[in-house]
Amino acid sequence: MLFTIMYFFVVSYFLGFSATSFVKNSDNFLERNLMRIGIGFTLIPLVAVAINLVGIPIDWKYVLVLSLVYPTFYLIRNFSRIKEIKQRLSITKSDLYIIAVLVIFAVTFYMYASGAFAYPYLENDDSWGHAETVAYISIEKDIFSSEAYGIRYVHPYPPAYGTLMALLHQTNNSVFWTLKFFNALIISLSIIYFYFFAKHFFNNSAKALYATIALAAMPAFMSHFIWALALTMSVFFVCFYALEQIVNDKKWLVVAALAMFAAFASSPTHSIYFGFFFALYFLGKLIIQRKFLVNEAIAGVLGVAMSVALWWGPMILKYGIAGTLGGLGGQASLGTANLMGSGDRNYAISDFLFAHPQNMINSPIGLGVVVSLMAALGILFILMRWKVLWQEKHAWAFVTLLWLAFALYAVNAASFTIKLSPFRTWMLLAIPIALLAAEGIIALQQLVKGIGGNTAVFVLIAIIIGGIHYTSFQQKYDLNTAQWPPGGFWSSGDELAAYLWLKDNTEQGAHVFGYVINGPIIGFDKFICFWCEDIKEFRKTAINQSSQNAYTFLKQHDFRYLIIDGQVARKYGTEAANSKAQEFAQSGLFQPVFQNNGAIIFKIS
Repeated sequence: MLFTIMYFFVVSYFLGFSATSFVKNSDNFLERNLMRIGIGFTLIPLVAVAINLVGIPIDWKYVLVLSLVYPTFYLIRNFSRIKEIKQRLSITKSDLYIIAVLVIFAVTFYMYASGAFAYPYLENDDSWGHAETVAYISIEKDIFSSEAYGIRYVHPYPPAYGTLMALLHQTNNSVFWTLKFFNALIISLSIIYFYFFAKHFFNNSAKALYATIALAAMPAFMSHFIWALALTMSVFFVCFYALEQIVNDKKWLVVAALAMFAAFASSPTHSIYFGFFFALYFLGKLIIQRKFLVNEAIAGVLGVAMSVALWWGPMILKYGIAGTLGGLGGQASLGTANLMGSGDRNYAISDFLFAHPQNMINSPIGLGVVVSLMAALGILFILMRWKVLWQEKHAWAFVTLLWLAFALYAVNAASFTIKLSPFRTWMLLAIPIALLAAEGIIALQQLVKGIGGNTAVFVLIAIIIGGIHYTSFQQKYDLNTAQWPPGGFWSSGDELAAYLWLKDNTEQGAHVFGYVINGPIIGFDKFICFWCEDIKEFRKTAINQSSQNAYTFLKQHDFRYLIIDGQVARKYGTEAANSKAQEFAQSGLFQPVFQNNGAIIFKIS
């Protein structure tokens, strides 16, 4: 596992180093190198998909080698200069802000990771589908094969999350650990990238820190749920950081464009939402600065072009627009657009103001009273100084208000004709809320300082942060460290118990045959080549095969175990499931090693 963690950071850092070696980087050591990691890990899916499109397998060794090409060349070319570099150990005020953000990151990662590993299974339904995707890509190393279409998160589902997790899984033997650990890590890293984006967006480190505290605390901003949005939201902030750097060096448009591939090719809904956020960012700055942002426009065009050339174009050529959209679970027609979510509903004001530990696990709702109050004050202070909106240095305020208006529509669109999975947009709403809350805190701080001095400011900030903790973060922490359910597809608790026994009492990677479902086999670190044609064909008639025929086939394909579970009873009937189990037990070819009311597990002799 340690090798996988090292691999992630090494490849991320050196890809980021390569991508930013020709641009003007931050003078701050911590910012420069932390953002190299952020930029680099957004480029891993781009590299993987690009090499696969030209026929090179998605293999961790190839990606590692490619990440080291330019740094090796740079080291050789600059070896004499590198020896002369003398680092001065000093901590600046800017470093202290970053250290505070790293503490927030550490607390966030502890919360997410401890919560993810608090139970011995993957949560909900999505994660088991992602486990299947990771297994397929990590073994076949190909996301463009036609056989991938039937796999839920491979074709035509955007590839960024699956390819990243598959590459990481190739360096260890556990899908279970890979998904839980790196999903939590990627979400937590987004806190760091948000801070650096906000720092340049505001041009104010203190305000950026307050925004980061608010974002990290809100239940609405991300849980440790395993799905592609974990990557999308991190990429959001990396892209906008790169866009903010264009003002210092126009060559950053290349970095922004490269990072945008993952933004546009990570999820059906939030890749589209990134496009909307980018368009509003561009529009807001265009209006305030009164000039066309050529470099930002080029970055956007290049980002879209790469995502079309490397993924969406091949998918549309293969399946057509209707087939691609249908494969994503969406539908569109003249005047309507709809990609529904399972949790869509209308919300009351209390849903926004109050955070609760009992919440949705995939896209929690609620901002918290103190964060909401600070955001309201932020809006009020901006509007009271409305002339500030039209000053170029305050373009962030206008852009943020545009984001807020759009996000409020998106969250409340359940009853509207045009919508994109409204319940999944709470995490988007959290972004402008956090930025506005920071403005409210700063404005209130300045007001109090004029009345009571620095002591009053210290007391105020302590009260606000304490209030954010008790009205937002405590509820978020409780939710993310609670016991989450294993999914709605299970036929019973006993069926889950049987798979847990299989996980703990059989060898890692053992080949296990299941008649109906694959996710639990893969997600509990066993194996079935469910995409292989011979396995798929056998499964069609497996329930009617004699014990001898089944034994012969399974032995030929190196299966060690067979499970007859509640899914078999659900699909074929209880009588057929019991009859098949009895036949196997009496054959002498299959040895029962576990049985309860939910399943029976056989070891193949």
